[in-house]
Amino acid sequence: MSSLRIKSIFLTLALILAIQLHLSTGIGVNFGRNGDNLPSPQNVVGLYNKCGIKLLRLFEPSPDILEALKGSNIQVSLGVRNQDLQSLASTKEAASQWVNTNVAPYKGGVNFQWIVLGNEIIPGAQASFVTQAMQKIKDALTSIGLTDIKVTTSFYMQGLASSYPPSAGAFTNDVVNVMKDVTAYLHQTGAPLMVNVYPYFAYASNPKDIKLEYATFQAVAPVVDGELSYTNLFDAMVDSIYAALEKIDAKNVSLIIGETGWPAAGNDPYTSKENAKTYNTNLIQHLQSGKGTPRRPNQAIDAFIFAMFDEDQKAAGVEQNWGLFYHDLTPVYPLLSC
Repeated sequence: MSSLRIKSIFLTLALILAIQLHLSTGIGVNFGRNGDNLPSPQNVVGLYNKCGIKLLRLFEPSPDILEALKGSNIQVSLGVRNQDLQSLASTKEAASQWVNTNVAPYKGGVNFQWIVLGNEIIPGAQASFVTQAMQKIKDALTSIGLTDIKVTTSFYMQGLASSYPPSAGAFTNDVVNVMKDVTAYLHQTGAPLMVNVYPYFAYASNPKDIKLEYATFQAVAPVVDGELSYTNLFDAMVDSIYAALEKIDAKNVSLIIGETGWPAAGNDPYTSKENAKTYNTNLIQHLQSGKGTPRRPNQAIDAFIFAMFDEDQKAAGVEQNWGLFYHDLTPVYPLLSC
């Protein structure tokens, strides 16, 4: 084999590896702001651009971040605070005021893709306000000409009566009616349901029965559920939500992963930089493959990794250690080529 051909092969392999270290269009990162020394909004947006991160999720409106996002073309998921849902559900004036304050001033420069009513609001005390609040926010967006923004809400796995095996997934009795209303709205508007999926928590709470390899996309032997086989816990958890949706006649509602990731410290031996790097690297490759899940093969899914930075104002331990980057913009562990 000629030296020129060998060189060409190595260059091709290097290019493939480089591409794998960048996030595809459908993979983003959450920007949590519970830290007292976070970088400036301009530096944060610059880091997203430098790393090729195309999706950014904010948990609540932040004028300084939204200003910095103008002209960036980063796809933005903007959250509504849990405590605001009741007022937004009550009157169209409240919803219009929220949209006119937090969306309208930026609509010419910020690429809003999703408005998310609450974070992990279902199950919870505010869940009964979700559907009305979504409808009123959607109406307010339409009134200013923003008809393409998807309005949704965030669901947490605790709202499932069972998630193992995946086919047993079903919503708990206290959230069934809420989820029927929510999914009817989502089906009507074509918006996805946002769900937070954390294999780490399942593994750390039961390391005897859940192997690290299964939780981090490294399992060799599959876990069989009827006619379906699972080689990772992420797919199993996602499919348990699909199964629950099917049981309330909402199988046509798609999903978007609002949060997933692995902490780099705070709960030894389950947390480490190596475990976090392994999970997130394999997660990105899995999502970029477009293979979907055993229950929804070849159905690509958008996802947000949690989170961009460590947040030192959260509770000590695991909660402070989900960041991909330190506050000085250096990586916590090598993941992205930026």
